[in-house]
Amino acid sequence: MLRLYDFLDSGNGYKVRLVLRTLGIPFELIECDILKGETRTPDFLKRNPNGRIPTLELEDGSFLAESNAIAWYLAEGTDLAPASRLDRARTLQWMFFEQYSHEPYVAVLRAWKHVGFGLTPDREQQVPEKLAKGNAALAVMEQHLARQPWFVGGRFGLADIALFAYTHVAHEGGFDMKPYPAIRNWIDRIAAMPRHVPITWKPAKVA
Repeated sequence: MLRLYDFLDSGNGYKVRLVLRTLGIPFELIECDILKGETRTPDFLKRNPNGRIPTLELEDGSFLAESNAIAWYLAEGTDLAPASRLDRARTLQWMFFEQYSHEPYVAVLRAWKHVGFGLTPDREQQVPEKLAKGNAALAVMEQHLARQPWFVGGRFGLADIALFAYTHVAHEGGFDMKPYPAIRNWIDRIAAMPRHVPITWKPAKVA
């Protein structure tokens, strides 16, 4: 069975859990408290030298890190991963956008204000810039979703999961979502899907 090392409040970890849940793949969850440094221990660093969650232990005992890489590995050959070459590239385009233009602002503010990392004086000074750049990313998403219901190929897929993870909790980082009706409708569509689970969902413990 797959074993996922994760922190429940992590949007990056949530991406992987949502892929696993959507595809009906059983897995064991190993919770790691990043606020207590549990991913920086020698034991954990043997699994992922970068000391980060999520980290997925495969059936053969090897490990895979980075949320979008894990999500792609799990979704390969399923309906979540597009079949056409161009749509695969467009999915990767949005997944890279999430990591470089969205997550550093939307997720970081949420981590500071909601998850428990705290707002130091230095971080307080960074808040206006984080809000501005996060809103710029949300505006790009809004423009896209105003024209079509999903990010790639007219259907729910990996790009949607990657962007949903932190967007649906952006308000916890101080983002006002009222100016983004298309995003809010997209969030509602995903939340209404049959196998959807909330960000802190975890599977039943393995007996």
